[in-house]
Amino acid sequence: MMKIGMTYDLKDDYLKLGMSPEEAAEFDSEVTVEGIRKALEGLGHKVVRIGNIAALTSRLADGETWDMVFNIAEGRRGLGREAQVPALLDAYDIPYTFSGPDLMALTLNKGFTNAVVRSLGLATADFTVVRSLEDVEEVGLGFPLFAKPVAEGTSKGISSRSLTRNHDELRATCGDLLARFRQPVLVETFLPGREFTVGILGSGDEARIAGVLEVLATEKGDASAYTYENKQDWKKRVRYELVDDFAAMSSARLALRAWKGLGCLDGGRIDVRLDREGMPTFIEVNPLPGLNPESSDLPILWRQAGHRYEELIGAIFRSAAARLPKGDTEPWRVA
Repeated sequence: MMKIGMTYDLKDDYLKLGMSPEEAAEFDSEVTVEGIRKALEGLGHKVVRIGNIAALTSRLADGETWDMVFNIAEGRRGLGREAQVPALLDAYDIPYTFSGPDLMALTLNKGFTNAVVRSLGLATADFTVVRSLEDVEEVGLGFPLFAKPVAEGTSKGISSRSLTRNHDELRATCGDLLARFRQPVLVETFLPGREFTVGILGSGDEARIAGVLEVLATEKGDASAYTYENKQDWKKRVRYELVDDFAAMSSARLALRAWKGLGCLDGGRIDVRLDREGMPTFIEVNPLPGLNPESSDLPILWRQAGHRYEELIGAIFRSAAARLPKGDTEPWRVA
């Protein structure tokens, strides 16, 4: 039996501090934290709930330690916020789930990630990064264009206004995003085709496709993209379908190459959209996927494929445990 710590940012805690629902959207619910805890305890382990980076820092300073940490902490501040907990755990030589601080810092920045993915020979939309309204006048990409914050998750900042057809619309959207999110804006060539989210489990040569989910807007949803409003009201605005046709599997192959090329670990999702010629194109990677048993994309995909939530958590945990030094893995064997 292992002693497993859990690090997370609990949404209710931040709402009580005065954050808006949108500001706290990336953080996790009690349902998620308890779902993971029960799954790990079902594998025979002792689970200790730690909480956010402040709680982790305090408990480390008091001398507490764990055999491994199941980390889903998103971080609160800065463009490197998802890297903070993994970096702290590295400093204390404590193993943890999901990718390390280098990968987390890279992939939170969608502009940097696009550049690396493109260097791997994989398709991304043409893009540029807007840091001020003056930059908008220098954008030379052909319209329509798509604009979103460069370092947000949960589709924050993505709305029907993200799709822009001329410089006036682009200037208005970038102005709003720069003011609200206080970070650069990623501007990309709009991809008009089908959108897939590809679930991936494992690391390196062991990485495998868990399934491909097509994201479809209902009559009430925004058809231009998987917007924040669509994601928050997904039961009414979105329909998810597990697919395995040629376009879906071509997207899966691209996603798996991107996952391995970036060096992502244990589990996550890569979003892919078809361009105007129907070619799969990388959108973004989520190496710290939402794990709400009811509403997060990866668990939805997993459930539609006929698997139990506990098996998903177990697969992520086994992948992380495989990085433990030889000789240490036997007493930490997982089911």
